[in-house]
Amino acid sequence: MASVSKQIRKTSRLRKTLLTGSLALSLLAPVMVPQVSANSNVDLGYVDPASQNTGNGGADTVTYRITANSVTGQPEIEAAKKGVLTADGKQFRDLDGDRSLDPYEDWRKPVNERVANLVSKMTLAEKAGMMLINTHTPIANPADGRYVSADDPMIVGKNMRHVIFRQTPTVDVIAKYTNQLQELAEESRLGIPVVVTSNPRNHASTDYTNNSDGAGMHTFWPGPLGFAAARDAEAVKEFGQIAAKEWRAAGIRKVYGYTADVSTDPLWARIEDTFGEDPALASDMVYNVITGFQGEKLGSDSVSITVKHFPGGGARDNGLDPHFVEGKFNPYPTAGSLLNYHIPPFKAAIKANVTSVMPYYAYPSNEYSADQGLPKYSSTQQFEEVGFALNKGILDFLRNDLGFKGYVNSDTGAVGNNAWGAEDLSPVGKVAKAIKAGTDIISGSSDPQLIIDAVKSGLLPESEVNESVTLLLTEMMNLGLLEDPYVNPQQALDVVADPKAQALADEAHLKSVVLLRNDKNILPLKDAKLQKVKLYVEMFTGGDAAAATANLKQTIKNHDASITIVDSLAEATHAFVWVKPAQSNWDNNPRITVGPETGIANVARIVEIQKTVPTITAINFISPWLINQIEPNAAAVLATYGTKPEAVIDVIRGEFNPIGKLPMAIPASAEAVENEVGDVPSFAPEETPNYSYVNKAGNKYEYGFGLSYNQGKAVGKPDHAGEIGTPDHAQQK
Repeated sequence: MASVSKQIRKTSRLRKTLLTGSLALSLLAPVMVPQVSANSNVDLGYVDPASQNTGNGGADTVTYRITANSVTGQPEIEAAKKGVLTADGKQFRDLDGDRSLDPYEDWRKPVNERVANLVSKMTLAEKAGMMLINTHTPIANPADGRYVSADDPMIVGKNMRHVIFRQTPTVDVIAKYTNQLQELAEESRLGIPVVVTSNPRNHASTDYTNNSDGAGMHTFWPGPLGFAAARDAEAVKEFGQIAAKEWRAAGIRKVYGYTADVSTDPLWARIEDTFGEDPALASDMVYNVITGFQGEKLGSDSVSITVKHFPGGGARDNGLDPHFVEGKFNPYPTAGSLLNYHIPPFKAAIKANVTSVMPYYAYPSNEYSADQGLPKYSSTQQFEEVGFALNKGILDFLRNDLGFKGYVNSDTGAVGNNAWGAEDLSPVGKVAKAIKAGTDIISGSSDPQLIIDAVKSGLLPESEVNESVTLLLTEMMNLGLLEDPYVNPQQALDVVADPKAQALADEAHLKSVVLLRNDKNILPLKDAKLQKVKLYVEMFTGGDAAAATANLKQTIKNHDASITIVDSLAEATHAFVWVKPAQSNWDNNPRITVGPETGIANVARIVEIQKTVPTITAINFISPWLINQIEPNAAAVLATYGTKPEAVIDVIRGEFNPIGKLPMAIPASAEAVENEVGDVPSFAPEETPNYSYVNKAGNKYEYGFGLSYNQGKAVGKPDHAGEIGTPDHAQQK
């Protein structure tokens, strides 16, 4: 949205512990261990892992293991440092090392009872550490195989039990790293395990955890926009189920994602992470990705989800992001836009029993927001103008009005340097305000002393701390981490090497491709047509474009040897160019033009190729790029969304008939972007007319547009033309 014009509000905190999840088999290969005779006296059955010799030492293997038994209800038990107790023929980890069975160690008891017992044993320092999460970086290339030091400052020094992992080694390395974190945690006073969290890692990403196709890596899927283009919500659930197995096998038990933001401002650089601009479709996708990762109920095989960024990060001013002071507020110039367009995906997330919600950095602007129909902050203000993680009214609305029962996870630094609207508060004051507002875990901080000082100074009741710690421990216990925190590195490799899983991912890539133009039915290049084709190939992207082009050529040759590739445009009968512009959110410079400013150094060369031979032009739409220069002279145009080249080749060859539809409209011009309304989708009745790009055939590249191959006949409008532009739900309020 180019410039802003007008005003929202909130309520009180509701707490509820999550239902206990079923405990299931771990992925660790069986190890023979001595049986301890059943005895009702717990102190009589005890095994010290140090006395066992079942592995090769270190943290790659667990030294003591009890396999699950569905008949008796026995869950998997794994211990590396502390003993295992036997009571009534069942085994329990002796987490505090006192050789007696405490309630929190007894998996037979209700989760709420176990949690209450553990909270009662924790010191204020341990509780404060529990309420922090920050990036944890493994030791790089350790000679001794130790990725975590024995005196790790976060796990040992600060009592922290939540970490963010951002690197992308092979999954066996991740498994060794997470095992070593759990080993350190097990040695602590109460033996509380670690929850390892990551941004999504099964897709390409410009700014966050980037994955690629390769041995030992997670399966590689199209980006969220690609899922939205395919319109297949069930495939998203299937993806979540597959990805959860991979993450669980590597020891990562929490996702910082997925993004429920609706992409209403085309300039925003984080659109790549969203499911597009349609609240209804985004809601379906969000619901299914959560139930895929978490299951219907959180359990020992689940990977927990933190949905973000409440109450919706897509409503921006000129695309400016609240990671930076220039984008510190959310404008809602359209009356009711918050409830009509931005909140629905979060409602779907809550319906899916999402475990945690992440508010965004921004504060809601009174000056630039119309009436959103929520209770007023005061007689003169619609909102409290303070960042959402510190905003009691907004978080009360989340809990009381929307019925959210999980915990609130601040964004990284949102209770620190990016606590917009609360800049004048001290660090201790910011922490106290956020926790009292309803935030339960603070991201980007490794300083528990702030929480301790807030309690000791009287700014924050310890009862509020206990509420947050209760929610955090509830998730941890439902995930089965107190019984089974360890994983097997080889098993992690085996899980990600499943060819059936990658085959499903490859199918998702195919479904994500959108055919926008197909002049004179140049596509598909079936065998008879292909015999006459000499294809010139060039990649246009930031970085080393020549290397990218060479890699693309080799991929085509490996995937389909029937395609004749030539190195000179003079020899070519046809061309295939793939244009991959990019903008980074960290540039703090929103732009969607295609040129040097987005990594495309030679737009004139694209046009030259297109004017020389019929050119198939693919464009990777991680943002809704302005394509006025590179679209008109193309013979065929494809939209991709973090798509594998093999999938694009299969569509070009007609091995797959394209079914994708635009998950967001492509803007007509810079002027259209300047005039658009930044808090509503392009198809909304409140949006300005003539927003979408129109090609030379008169087709609008509006939300939902996409062609398919039609038995060789010329295609002007697609078969589903009636579905484009304005969805049935566009008029609903």
